[in-house]
Amino acid sequence: MLVTGASGFVGRAVCERALSLGMKVRGSYRSPSSKVLVPADVETIPMASLDRNTDWSRALAGVDVAVHLAARVHVAKDNASDPLATYREVNTAWTERLARAAASAGAKRMVYVSTIKVNGEQTSTEPFRETDVPQPEGPYAISKWESEQALQRIGAESGMEIVVLRPPLVYGRGVGANFIHLLHLVQKCIPLPFASVSNRRSLIYVKNLADAILTSATHPRATGQTFLVSDGEDISTPELIRRIADAMELPPRMFRCAPSLLNAVASIVGKSAEVGRLLGSLAMDCTKFRSETSWIPRYTLSQGLRETIEWYLASKPLAGGASSGPGRLLSRLGPSSKQ
Repeated sequence: MLVTGASGFVGRAVCERALSLGMKVRGSYRSPSSKVLVPADVETIPMASLDRNTDWSRALAGVDVAVHLAARVHVAKDNASDPLATYREVNTAWTERLARAAASAGAKRMVYVSTIKVNGEQTSTEPFRETDVPQPEGPYAISKWESEQALQRIGAESGMEIVVLRPPLVYGRGVGANFIHLLHLVQKCIPLPFASVSNRRSLIYVKNLADAILTSATHPRATGQTFLVSDGEDISTPELIRRIADAMELPPRMFRCAPSLLNAVASIVGKSAEVGRLLGSLAMDCTKFRSETSWIPRYTLSQGLRETIEWYLASKPLAGGASSGPGRLLSRLGPSSKQ
């Protein structure tokens, strides 16, 4: 099995789970410094460049399944002169080239980890389902949707089996960015203005995602399918904060503030999208994946949060100082789906 992005947050979890199941794993990584992050017993393949000249022959030799995780991930502020073109080069064109190389090398299946952002940014009364018409917003989601379409074409042409997974926000050991900052604010007992928020959001623990990926890599009924996958327990923003505080053995500190006021402040500081993810809903119906593969999450949401917080408290990977000012708070809080 080849795992691209083996040194990454999700890639490490996939490699560890695959090794525990007795699988032979080969992992690709980008920078020389990231090699040490790849789990031991994984055969490592450096891939310094991700362009049309990338040679996949060594990485794909003898591989029956390719799990594609490496990507240009969503960022709140993109400084690229043409963000869509940049995302397309890495997430779409490079994915297509990898898939064609895998098919030519004789790989039987490719598992592609996309994003729930392909469905859209928010749900209203109904959760997202696989049958929904895709409504990607922004360069990241558009590039992921285009790559899904390219993979389906390649699968139809070559006979290689394609499985697409669309996860929501992923959390767990090694998580970074906005989720870490939320943990930091809760630990510092900084009052947060979310007590009046009533929303539902799906999450997935990184070990559950790794297990779902490997199920997709091996289950015969996953062939040719696109699946939404999550922990299966939707949660509101204030309830998430309460559970984090409980796991830290701290009181949750929140106060009531009208969502309309929070949205107004977010608009002033240019953070409407980020705050929208905290105030709005993004719920997923994952019935299809469970019914087709009989997959059950190995960890509950509470277990996943507790393991994440235990790692956080032990390592304290703090990203800068905290501030309780509304501009700073709203600019830093905005969990997004990253792979």
